[in-house]
Amino acid sequence: MGVVGAILEHPEDLVALLKLKVAVRKIEKQIPPEPHWGFSYTMLQRVSRSFAIVIQQLGPELRNAVCIFYLVLRGLDTIEDDTSIPTDTKLPILNSFHQHIYDPDWHFSCGVKDYKVLMDNFHYVSNAFLELDKSYKDAIEDITKRMGAGMAKFICKEVETVDDYDEYCHYVAGLVGLGLSKLFHASGSEKLASDSLSNSMGLFLQKTNIIRDYLEDINEVPKSRMFWPREIWSKYADKLEDLKYEESSDKAVECLNDMVTDALRHAEDCLQYMSDLQDISIFRFCAIPQIMAIGTLALCFNNIEVFQGVVKMRRGLAAKIIDQTKTMTDVYNAFYGFSHLLKSKINYKDPNASLTLKRLDVIQKVCLDSGLLDKRQRDPYESRSRFNLIVMIIVLLVLPILLALFSKK
Repeated sequence: MGVVGAILEHPEDLVALLKLKVAVRKIEKQIPPEPHWGFSYTMLQRVSRSFAIVIQQLGPELRNAVCIFYLVLRGLDTIEDDTSIPTDTKLPILNSFHQHIYDPDWHFSCGVKDYKVLMDNFHYVSNAFLELDKSYKDAIEDITKRMGAGMAKFICKEVETVDDYDEYCHYVAGLVGLGLSKLFHASGSEKLASDSLSNSMGLFLQKTNIIRDYLEDINEVPKSRMFWPREIWSKYADKLEDLKYEESSDKAVECLNDMVTDALRHAEDCLQYMSDLQDISIFRFCAIPQIMAIGTLALCFNNIEVFQGVVKMRRGLAAKIIDQTKTMTDVYNAFYGFSHLLKSKINYKDPNASLTLKRLDVIQKVCLDSGLLDKRQRDPYESRSRFNLIVMIIVLLVLPILLALFSKK
């Protein structure tokens, strides 16, 4: 479905989509003139447009540090992801990557499409890194070193147990949470958050991505990428790839629900982390991805389509989350609302139904106990029919403009 078709189906998304389009255009016009910074911010948009949008609201110094932190780790992740690189080549690069970021001439050809462009021109990222304040460089180097070592460990190790799963997600995402907390603290804007809360922020996002990306990972060539822990999937199938076949649908959905239930145990820590933040730009930077994560889990839960393609939040809803997330009240409303949606999808014959319900109850209790929740609004993004009608009229009036605007990329 095209953008205009999506707007016609959800006219209440129009305003947020237009705001998002304006924000993207604004970012494109603010690319720094220096070649290394220009490349870095251009690549940020190309490898993660949603991240580029939330990062732009940060103060200039912190924004530069977070941009480079993201690209350094994206480079490391590209090496890990490239299944065509022989293990004996990959391992030493992962373990030494934290040293290469200090080399203004280093680059390594790997990956595909935009990720290959990033790696072929990685020296631009290194040059930008070298201009950061020492406190930022030290934090980025530390996390990169620890992440590279953890990735190298799991190149030679399967994700067998839930503890393995937590450890792997710590290396590839929990450490991102720790690193961001260090950068926020180095900027002077926030107190240093605890490692456990920072880790949960990363694990919640990573586990959501691993759940959503099942089919893409299992179909990876030349070699499948398997991150779902054997301890969970072996209860439902002899082989992880069996879950994608139609004859395994019932067991596949049960396994999926087990995975979502596991991810939900990190939500309470995430709410605590966000409630402790003081700087509004840092708060929005952290809160928007977390809301999208629980929204994505709500879409994936009990949904066989996870094994048939990629289940993604519609662009208009994502735009509304970006536009409307400004306070912890918004976060509590979103987490409560998506938890309510998850509850409504529970099949009480599912073997994990009681545990799923228990973890959703914990999330909703935290939201209620905050005293900030609008209890009348179970879906924070719902729209009233009268508003829908007004927006539909606006859509019809400005449809030619929309066609021209969204056709330009």
